[in-house]
Amino acid sequence: MTETPVPEENGAVAGPIDKVADIGRDIGRDIGEYIRQQRSTAKISLRQLSKLAGVSNPYLSQIERGVRKPSAEILQQIAKGLRISAEALYVQAGILDLPLGGPVPDAIRSDSELSERQKQVLLDVYESFRRENRAAPTSEQSTAESEPEE
Repeated sequence: MTETPVPEENGAVAGPIDKVADIGRDIGRDIGEYIRQQRSTAKISLRQLSKLAGVSNPYLSQIERGVRKPSAEILQQIAKGLRISAEALYVQAGILDLPLGGPVPDAIRSDSELSERQKQVLLDVYESFRRENRAAPTSEQSTAESEPEE
């Protein structure tokens, strides 16, 4: 059984290429909404963020409205202006996959009372402790491992 194409409002029939373009627009809209939300949370105007990020005011407005899809470099500049992790913007833009979690990182990421910047700082501190513990066992661990069991 084949699907019959359904005409859109303007009478055109959407084909596979149109659907791919729609997905691209959705990603652009999602990242734009996310940037606007972060800007609003940070209480920064569009003009202020454009200066902080080194991006023109009209271009930033187009990104927020989903008209333009920013490059990774522009996202990095915007993240710097918002003082959030570029990784958070890359994930929202579909450039990066959502980082692997675990109970602690997942809890931090899902906490709606923390800003993106606070979440990133907590994740960085948590991961640094984990790396440190993997690299050098603590004296308690070393002592316990070297003592024979009775």
